[in-house]
Parts: sequence; C-alpha cells; structure tokens
Amino acid sequence: MTSQPTPTKAADGPGGPGEPGSGLQAGLKNRHLTMIAIGGVIGAGLFVGSSSGIATAGPGILLSYALVGTLVVLVMRMLGEMSAANPTSGSFSAHADRALGRWAGFSIGWLYWFFWVVVLAVEATAGATILEGWVPAVPQWGWALIVMIVLTATNLVSVGSYGEFEFWFAGIKVVAIGAFVIVGGLAIFGVLPGVDAQKAGLGNLSDHGGFLPHGPGAILTGVLLVVFSFMGSEIATLAAGESENPQRAVTKSTNSIIWRIGVFYLGSILVVVALLPWNDPSIKEKGSYVAALDSLGIAHAGQIMNFIVLTSVLSCLNSGLYTASRMAFSLGQRGDAPKAFARTTSRGVPLAAIVVSVVFGFVAVFFNYKFPDSVFLFLVNSSGAVALFVWLVICFSQLRMRKIIEREAPEKLVVKMWLYPYLTWATAALIVFVLGYMLTDTEHDGRETVLLSLLVAAVVIAIAVVRQRLRRGAPAVESADTPVPVEVSSEAR
Repeated sequence: MTSQPTPTKAADGPGGPGEPGSGLQAGLKNRHLTMIAIGGVIGAGLFVGSSSGIATAGPGILLSYALVGTLVVLVMRMLGEMSAANPTSGSFSAHADRALGRWAGFSIGWLYWFFWVVVLAVEATAGATILEGWVPAVPQWGWALIVMIVLTATNLVSVGSYGEFEFWFAGIKVVAIGAFVIVGGLAIFGVLPGVDAQKAGLGNLSDHGGFLPHGPGAILTGVLLVVFSFMGSEIATLAAGESENPQRAVTKSTNSIIWRIGVFYLGSILVVVALLPWNDPSIKEKGSYVAALDSLGIAHAGQIMNFIVLTSVLSCLNSGLYTASRMAFSLGQRGDAPKAFARTTSRGVPLAAIVVSVVFGFVAVFFNYKFPDSVFLFLVNSSGAVALFVWLVICFSQLRMRKIIEREAPEKLVVKMWLYPYLTWATAALIVFVLGYMLTDTEHDGRETVLLSLLVAAVVIAIAVVRQRLRRGAPAVESADTPVPVEVSSEAR
C-alpha cells in the first residue's frame, strides 16, 4: 500500500482535463471556502429550534450547546487531521473506506447521502412556507418546486456558481448573527442608545428558578434537541477537494471551528437568554430570536428574522445538494455506486449525481405533502441519527488512519488530534452515551429516531457486507481488461 499524494483537484476521471469525465475541478476560491466553513456551522435549526431547547433546559441550555459544541470541535479536529493529509470529495467516507474497510466507506457514504436528500425536502418545505406568507398567490408546493429548480440549476452550472451563492448566503447569516450579538450585548449592559430593555440583564441567567430550573438532567435533554443543528460542519472538508489549495483550506477551517461555534452558537444563545427570562411566553410563541428582537422594540423583527431564516434555508438547500452529489460522486468513483455518478461534464460537474440527488429530494417533498405523518415522518426519523453515526465513524477512522499516515507520510500530519488516542476514545464514548440516552427519550421522539436510524443503518451495512463478499469471488469470472476497483490496505481488511 502506498501513501496517497495530496491532489490538486478532487478526482480524476477517464477523460483528459477539460473534457467530459475529467473529474471535479478546483473551482472554489479561498473566499468561497472561508465562508463555506464559517456558514456551514450555522444551520436553520439554530434559529427555529433553539426555543424548544430554552424551554426545556432554561439558561442551562448554554451547557447543552457547549457540550455539543465541544463534541463537534473534537470530531472536526479528527476529520481535519485526515482530510489535510488526503483531501477528497468523499471526506470521511473515503477515509473510512481506507481505514476500516470497503463496507464502512460504503455504509456511511450512503447513509450520509440519504440524510442530505431528506434534508433537501425539509428545507424546501420550510423555505416555501416563508415565501408563501410573502406571496400567497403562489402555492406552497409551487415555491418548493421553484426553490429546488433554481438551486439545482446553480449546482449544475459549475462548482464556482455553488461557491458564489453560498458565499452570499453564508455572508448574510454571519452578518445577521454578528449584528444580533453586538446589539443584544449592548442592550444587556444598558448602553444601547434609544432602547429601554427592561427585561434584559445577566440576572436572567440565575433568576426565575435558577440556572437549571428543571435540574441537571435537562442538560442532556437539551443536547438531544440541539445536536442536529450542528450538522454541516464537515461540508468544508468535502468542498476543499475542489479548491486550489485543499490542504490549506482544511487546516484553516479546522483551526477556526472553536471561535465559530463560540460566537455563533454560544454567543447568540447567551444573548437570547440574557435579554429575556427563559420562561417568557414570547420565546415559544414567536421563536427565541424574534422574541429577543421584539423585546428591544426593533420594528418588523418577525419579518427580519423570516428573511434570515429563509437565507439559512436556501444556504442549507444549496450545500445539501452539493454535499449529497459529491458524496454520490465519490461512491461512484470507488465502485460503490453506479459508474455514471463518477462522470463529470466539461465544467467538472457530476451531472448524474446531482440529478439523482435532487430527484430523490423532489420525491421526498411529494411525500411531505401527501403522506406527512407516515412516509415522510419515517424518512425524517430514520435519517435523524445519521449525524451521530458519521461522527462515530470519524472517531474510529482517525484511530486507524493516524497510524497509517505516521508510517507512510508523517510530513502530511499538518493537523493533529489533541491527546491522541485518549481524547478520540473519550469522544467516541460520549457519542455512544448520547445515542444511548436518546433511547430513553420518548417525549421528543429520541427513541424512535435512534431505532429507525439503526434499522436503516443495519440494512445498508448488510448490503455492504454482501457486496464485499460477492466481490471477493468476482475475479474468477472477470476478464483481463475489466477495471478492478481500487483496493484498500491489507490492514483495513
């Protein structure tokens, strides 16, 4: 087994450069990667889901966000270590393929693809709901269709157009949250001109029943409510393979994850729970951020937040389609998906991978309108725990890949996991604990989500194992000129 050189583009196909099938191209600029990395950690769930967490844990929700944020920082550090050494469009799936075996790369790659195509339907519906409120002449399904078509077209043009759209989407999110933190912070300390925020103050963190009004156990319940809003942090490592300097891009996004989570999640939630008492009815009625803005007397706070949420939804849709298609491309390239998925246009766009991903997204949108409480609910719940599965696979992959990289190309260890291997094992144990705790949660569908996700994961793993066994017997009937899939290391086997 030989070490893999750092590529200048994500992958090579059968054609020459610039020809159809020539592979993904380095079309993302540094500013694109920077904003993708910053904005990727800010999901729409932060704006629309935080009110439930605050109602459940009170000010203690800050500890829930801190706990999950720490988990994400550690997981991203591991992923950064592997991706800086070998940037690829398959990211953790490709690393798992090499470190743990073909079955692992196949399984986690398809589960991740499944997660994002379901997210496409969820976000398209959320965006359509906001747009219908603004322009009711167009039905909700019409808006969902329009949004999906526009962003599909964006991704089909080139990776550069995806990067440009995401640059502006993410920029709006970053500016909005940054402004919210600054304005809210000034109001908390009573120095915001023209505003009399009578309810604001750091006393809200300890008054009204204390910092943990529902007891320490509410912290873990809060974890279940906020953990999935962090999904998307890993997108920068997938996109890095299509940048001019993948190693630099991965290193930069990995090193900046701490302050991104600190400012955008902990900072903004701290402002919310300090501006208003955690049990203020407006938080649940209007949403945490809208209620906070209303408390400052900011006009049209609801519409302002709707615009920001819509931007986050479009950003999530844009990145979700990109991420799903690149994972499908990587699976096709490794022989774990139809070969057509690995073919690209002259612009370096994996056409088939994008089309298949968006078609599944359209089907899921249809299910959401026709069978919201049966088929679509199953899709959402059965993909809900995939984020935790991905993080767990990253942990186990890093444990093996560190040894491989140190043996073959130690100079590529430009990013290193702290306190290896002890902190890696501790992180994996924490993820398993969260999954186990979810099994005890019946109030917020935690148990159903884990069980259905495990069911889907078991089916995918079974398919992977059967395929691998069939492949081992395949060479006896293959002709000499039949292309053989790239083998993983003997250690991985």
